[in-house]
Amino acid sequence: MNDAFHTGRRAALAMLSVTAASWWHGARAATDTAAPLTQLRVGFQKGSLNLALLKSLGLLEKRLPGTKVSWVEFPAGPQLLEALAVGSVDIGATGDSPPVFAQAAGKDLFYVGAEPPKPDSSAILVKPEAPLKTLADLKGRRIALQKGSSAHFLTVQAVKRAGLQWGDIQPVYLPPADARAAFEKGAVDAWAIWDPYYAAAEIDGAVRVLATSRGLTGNNSFYLASRSLAGNEPVLRVLFAALTDTDAYVQSNRKDSAQRFADFAGLGLATVHRVLERRQPSPVGPLTPALIAEQQKVADAFAQLGLIPKPIRVADIVWLPGQALASAR
Repeated sequence: MNDAFHTGRRAALAMLSVTAASWWHGARAATDTAAPLTQLRVGFQKGSLNLALLKSLGLLEKRLPGTKVSWVEFPAGPQLLEALAVGSVDIGATGDSPPVFAQAAGKDLFYVGAEPPKPDSSAILVKPEAPLKTLADLKGRRIALQKGSSAHFLTVQAVKRAGLQWGDIQPVYLPPADARAAFEKGAVDAWAIWDPYYAAAEIDGAVRVLATSRGLTGNNSFYLASRSLAGNEPVLRVLFAALTDTDAYVQSNRKDSAQRFADFAGLGLATVHRVLERRQPSPVGPLTPALIAEQQKVADAFAQLGLIPKPIRVADIVWLPGQALASAR
């Protein structure tokens, strides 16, 4: 991608870090003024390291003592956002693509927060002996990926970078576990996937990285919430403060964090350390204008290919501090 793109990403990271820090410093006041919640249901994936460690450390339960916090695991972002849309969870974290598909389908949910980009944490994998050497070699090949996930956008960008058309490849839509099984038995030629599944496959040694998302996508992580929770800014402040505090713990306590995450996710320590190696500091705060603009590019790419039913305007479902929510659609 061009220099302007990378400059914008660096600016987004800097702004997000400052914003998250200011929210973290307001944590005590936010806790004191938070509107009472009887329950808070948090959706997470294996790759949601901040949420996984937040649960392990119990920080959210300590900061919302009158609230019953429950945790629900999902295999990928699309399934999580479907649960959010029907009221089964109140908030969750996903990659860049699931919110685009959810918004295009008319789901009533909101972007409320974000983490900095993680461009090294997803990849397109092939077998070590595979003849595929460049992205152009994907032409005519079967690629396993979760539909509507960050791997979907990575694949879109990879196809574009190779000078191919979307119709030149054969996407095989599978959730991560099924995709790995298909990849290992040779039913597909390549696998687009994110951490920790990517790291686990690397550690097992039976893959070769054709391309990572660096230079193709930002691999951004977003927090999406229900309308009712998005309208409760004090609770969001508490949540973001706890998540940012958790990230600080990860940075300063790598050994304990790795063990906690390994135990939580049922992963080997070697896999977790690989995940941590390519994960930069990840404070959580409201979306910046730069991140909203980058996410709009994701939405436009899917719309141009006809992979979502209609064009969307991402900003329409972005919650920002001190602003009223958009009307129900």
